[in-house]
Amino acid sequence: MQKPQIRFNSILAALLALLTLSVGVAAQNPSGFPASVPADDEAALRKEIGKLETDLNEGFLVSAAGKNIADASLFLKAVQWAVRYQPTLNAADLALVRKALLRGRERAAVVGPSPLPWAKKRGRLVRAYISDVDGSVQPYGLVIPARYNSARPIRLDVVLHGSTRPDGMAMLHFINSFDEGDTGGTGPVVDYIELHPMGRVENCYRWAGETDIFEAIADVCRRYNIDRSRIVLRGMSMGASGTWHLGLKHPDVFVALGPYCGYVDTHRFSETPGMNFVKVGPLPDYQEKMLHMLDSVDYAANAGVTPVIAAIGDKDPFFQAHVIMGEAFHREGLEMVNLISPGTGHVQDPVNFAEQMRRIGIYADKGLDRAPRHIRFVTWTLKYSRCHWIELLALGEHYKRAEIDASISPAGDITIKEPLNIERFAIDPPVIINARTRLAVGSQPIALPEHLITSLHPHLIIERSGRRWRLAVEHESTGPTTKRPGLQGPIDDAFTKPFLCVRGTGTPWNREVQNWADANLRRFQYEWNRYFLGDVRVKDDSAVTEYDCRHYNLILFGDPGSNSWIRKALPALPFRWTRNTLNVGGIRYPSDESAPTCICPSPFADAAESHYVVVNSGHTFHEAELNRLNYLLYPHLPDWAVFRVKGNQPSQPGEPLAETLLDAGFWNEQWKYDGRPRKASTVSATLKE
Repeated sequence: MQKPQIRFNSILAALLALLTLSVGVAAQNPSGFPASVPADDEAALRKEIGKLETDLNEGFLVSAAGKNIADASLFLKAVQWAVRYQPTLNAADLALVRKALLRGRERAAVVGPSPLPWAKKRGRLVRAYISDVDGSVQPYGLVIPARYNSARPIRLDVVLHGSTRPDGMAMLHFINSFDEGDTGGTGPVVDYIELHPMGRVENCYRWAGETDIFEAIADVCRRYNIDRSRIVLRGMSMGASGTWHLGLKHPDVFVALGPYCGYVDTHRFSETPGMNFVKVGPLPDYQEKMLHMLDSVDYAANAGVTPVIAAIGDKDPFFQAHVIMGEAFHREGLEMVNLISPGTGHVQDPVNFAEQMRRIGIYADKGLDRAPRHIRFVTWTLKYSRCHWIELLALGEHYKRAEIDASISPAGDITIKEPLNIERFAIDPPVIINARTRLAVGSQPIALPEHLITSLHPHLIIERSGRRWRLAVEHESTGPTTKRPGLQGPIDDAFTKPFLCVRGTGTPWNREVQNWADANLRRFQYEWNRYFLGDVRVKDDSAVTEYDCRHYNLILFGDPGSNSWIRKALPALPFRWTRNTLNVGGIRYPSDESAPTCICPSPFADAAESHYVVVNSGHTFHEAELNRLNYLLYPHLPDWAVFRVKGNQPSQPGEPLAETLLDAGFWNEQWKYDGRPRKASTVSATLKE
């Protein structure tokens, strides 16, 4: 697992954002504090905030390029989000605010290059890292065992928390649950460290919340001596759902999975009897397809690679979720271990949990086998494309089941059954290939050239050519115009990696389209700040640099008149946009009242890089979903969409935009219009509404 590359300028940008209170777009408490806070208390708190800002400024300058400043600035950030987004702060809330400001100052005073006092802490403590996604400070909790010895690699248990109301106090409550001071402590008598990522609170560890898990793991591995072959993933409730989701889609990362009562699909979970849930009924075809990206039940076959020890109470209202997963295991020829606690509802039974941990420990003691003799890997998207020494590079069609089954014989020969919905894949180290190795895909033997089998670490790429398989002529990933791992869509995927929003400063072709684009950006800034706990990077189009193009997904707002980067990208985009018409797949829309959103490979990045360009879209789900139920955070738009945008746009970012969806769809595997037939009369009728 690679460590995130935390750059100095990213840290500085994050710190500068922290040092400006209420910088979020149209924060819920625009004056900086809720009206419930007495004037005297507000004045005193503002003074304490100013002191902490000063301390953090001074601490940054002496903290080895700021690499430790996150451990102190997390307290200021938690205070900021509390005063921005908590409608009222009661006495208990204000006490947590004061405690956080005090703790922030204590840490800011000692974040210099010398060893940190809390680095030797045992028991519970809170730390943080700077996320590459948006440069934000993201906290996580730790439980360090009493006998931790930095000279010996130790197992790491990643523990995902349950559902938490995404209000302004969420971060302070999370921090307070782990903050037991910076010195002393006894710690539990166990042989593993527990990492509790916050995961941006309430997104079921999807999108940037998913990235956060791996960034938090990398940060802990940097700070502690972690045995990377013994990383366990477990959690309860929403944490169990996240365990199913991440563990089965990344089956080569975790040595064992321990979900304790978590949902595994969208439709059936939304219909749970007795729960006041939003029912997810039949969805548009493109949304139904994208559920295969998220619903972990579709990845059950991967439990043949990563062992799962599930647990649940027989009175749990979500018991059916484990039944559904058990049935999926059975269809894949697997038996699911599901420890059932009699008479237990939606809680962890201590006896059942102890047995789950005992069984997980058996696998953790053995460690991860990075070169298993047999791999059967299933995916529905190249977002999840790797399983140990097998990597998928191109699919026949996204959001259809893709499967590969590969075996290594005792003699070292490699046999791969006929791949399903796969056009290109790689065989990677640590598999050993030499002059005696025989390779067959389907029933077809493939000769290995001498220059490959004599290389130190051969990397074989195999591709379909008609009805046959062959070694790729050039040993490289698929080209930038083909969907590939890290560059496969849909729109929401752009916000799982570092991104930069670019606003147009030129003269727009159409004022209504520009007003809609501006409102779209305001809404995204607000929703990201409030629900993803960070500040969106934004630049004027005139300020974007070559560095930005090479390091960020560019999120472009405006039209070709107002935004120079949209104008530059137009020749590479799979639609035509002029002053008069927008043409997508042969259907023409009037440019004075229609606008596109889409995701495409960036024409401004090197061919080997995986960067997107997105036009006029943030996340495709919005506050109605973010503030309600986390299972509603599935993609609401695919690779492209066309909107009618006539009307006055709202001044407040939390209000719905004046827009009507006219059409939406996927680009094909070559990032072109997919060729499906469409009726212009249907679109015309919509335009007249």
